[in-house]
Amino acid sequence: MEIGVRPELCEANGVCVGLAPGVFELDEDEQLQIRRPIPDEKVERVTKAVQLCPKGALFIAGNDPESES
Repeated sequence: MEIGVRPELCEANGVCVGLAPGVFELDEDEQLQIRRPIPDEKVERVTKAVQLCPKGALFIAGNDPESES
């Protein structure tokens, strides 16, 4: 599983961090960091974080509605 973030949409609300700590974290500048690879046991929580992101900033690679490919 590959996760992406559109930084221009991310407001550092931290919903993803709360749902999947250890995968998502906010650095000292409140920029989202995603630890890779995503552990199998975290896939369900990461998927939920993508679905619940209040700004829609997260996406599963290959499913980005804004991609041009």
